[in-house]
Amino acid sequence: MQVEIQLTRQRIGVSRFRSSGLLAEQGAEVEFCGLVRGQENGMAIAALEYEAYSPMAEREMRRIIEDIGRRHRCLLVRVIHRIGVVPVGEAAICVDIAARHRAEAFAMLAEFMDRLKQDVPIWKRQPLTADALAELKAK
Repeated sequence: MQVEIQLTRQRIGVSRFRSSGLLAEQGAEVEFCGLVRGQENGMAIAALEYEAYSPMAEREMRRIIEDIGRRHRCLLVRVIHRIGVVPVGEAAICVDIAARHRAEAFAMLAEFMDRLKQDVPIWKRQPLTADALAELKAK
């Protein structure tokens, strides 16, 4: 299984993200992008800020993918997680999974996202209101 993991401060460009059926054995591709919503805990927000201990986060994501991959055989798992300030409507994470069959890809995705939130050292900091985001940009 090919595994690609990237933490970035750049906006995630979904068009460059997909594998587009490049693998001959591939019969399914599942793509998930988690977007920042305009509300957090009932409060209107303009952005979320993520921070991570990058070497450990990347290592833990790879470990999780390899563990899940023993049960759900996939061909490719590509993860891009954004860190820093992510405005409402933009992707905080995108996961692309190629597999021979859709059931394997969906199972990998569901289990990976559950374990990512539980085990990977990426933290969502205090949500930013429009005023706080404007102040941050002014600095």
